[in-house]
Amino acid sequence: MGSDPQYAKWPLLPLAQHVFALTNPYATRPAQQAAVKNLQDAITEHKMAPFYRYLAHPTEGVLNSVGEGSSNTAAAGRLGRKSSIAAGMIATHNPTTSLSLPWDENLYQQLQAENEKELEEFQKEEDEAVEKAGDTEIQAAKGKRAEFWARVGDKEKAIAAHQDLLEKTGILGTKIDLVLAIIRLGLFFGDKQLVQKTLERAKSLVESGGDWDRRNRLKAYEGLHLLTVRNYSGAAPLLLDSLSTFTSYELCTYSNLVVYAVLAGSVSLKRVDFKSKVVDAPEIKAILGDGEDKLLALTGAISAGPGADASMQDADSAPVAARTAVVNLTTLGSSTEQPEAEMAVDFDPLAQLVSSLYNGRYKLFFQALALVEEQFLTQDRYLHEHKNWFIREMRLRAYQQLLQSYRVVGLDSMANDFGVTVDFLDRDLAKFIAAGRIPCTIDRVNGKGVIETNRPDDKNKQYQDVVRQGDQLITKLQKYGQAVRLRGSERA
Repeated sequence: MGSDPQYAKWPLLPLAQHVFALTNPYATRPAQQAAVKNLQDAITEHKMAPFYRYLAHPTEGVLNSVGEGSSNTAAAGRLGRKSSIAAGMIATHNPTTSLSLPWDENLYQQLQAENEKELEEFQKEEDEAVEKAGDTEIQAAKGKRAEFWARVGDKEKAIAAHQDLLEKTGILGTKIDLVLAIIRLGLFFGDKQLVQKTLERAKSLVESGGDWDRRNRLKAYEGLHLLTVRNYSGAAPLLLDSLSTFTSYELCTYSNLVVYAVLAGSVSLKRVDFKSKVVDAPEIKAILGDGEDKLLALTGAISAGPGADASMQDADSAPVAARTAVVNLTTLGSSTEQPEAEMAVDFDPLAQLVSSLYNGRYKLFFQALALVEEQFLTQDRYLHEHKNWFIREMRLRAYQQLLQSYRVVGLDSMANDFGVTVDFLDRDLAKFIAAGRIPCTIDRVNGKGVIETNRPDDKNKQYQDVVRQGDQLITKLQKYGQAVRLRGSERA
């Protein structure tokens, strides 16, 4: 039933990351210069006239805080009106102006003329297909136009063209591919509502008979979307399961997937699941491990990992090459379908974060957390928006992990374990205690300086839950009884 994915090349999602880097105040100047060059090269190579105008036009471009013939106030107004559209692409509401994408009117006119020429050829091909060929050829011609709009970066026309194709296509695999292409358009432009709505449609199509490969691709798509809306607990199992069967290189590189999966798992999984799905996962050891563990993971001596068993339940219907990819860790990340070659990534801070959190080396954990923020959270367009929340939740996780082992802990001792001052720890813990996130009290009266944990009585809590749920059930039954009696009197 499976077939090669269609409509999987455009848009090029790395370009959205380049736009983000260009507007990111945490990006280095060499990184921003590289982003400008990559954008200029892509705009020229792929004839992206609409996208060029969207970004760099002197009066309408989202990247220009000050354009020709416009004041700062007017520019701020333009950005404010476009902020809801560009929020997922630019780093802040006030993009950095130290380096910008220059506007060349002659280049824009040239690109626009080439776009019009291509569109005329598509129309001619479609007209000929209507006169001389069948529905398949007509759909193929319309498909070229849909891919064209996605390639040149015209969001509205690309979505409309894909939707038109979707309505007139009867093949389930092609329908799923079109829906996934619309999801990528939403991710490219940061339209979370579009992505959410289209994901529901994609899941419905896959459940109605989607093949093995498309099911796994959708898993990565949904996991990445949940990451962007700060649902890390929902994203973690999907991203971790995708590691062993990943083929969605049009979505992100394998290195990026590892980063997303590890961060989502670290902040959301319970300790037992964190151990099995992150710390000991062979796919993650192959990237983050060192020495013997990494060698065993790469050679396949360690079994396929958390997502393999579930994924292989219906793998018999998958192509042989796809089934091999589940366990062949050495080939992951080397597909020729990736839009860009993977950059060398230093995973040491991520490996240190995982190891130090699990082993309770909290001073190293705080140091690794700072490095992860600097290297990953501030530099990635999907992670940047929620970086403060992630840092806060990881600190909370470390505090909870240490305090659950003790009834009384010295404030000085705990501060020393984390490598922070007593005043910082006092203020930080106070926020979590006030929010009800940590069941403990801090006693600094008479020079005590201790933290006393208030362990909840599990049996008492279960009793209270049963009583509360019983009351709710009785109330519902009473309302139901009243409704039944009323209907009976009406019939009488």
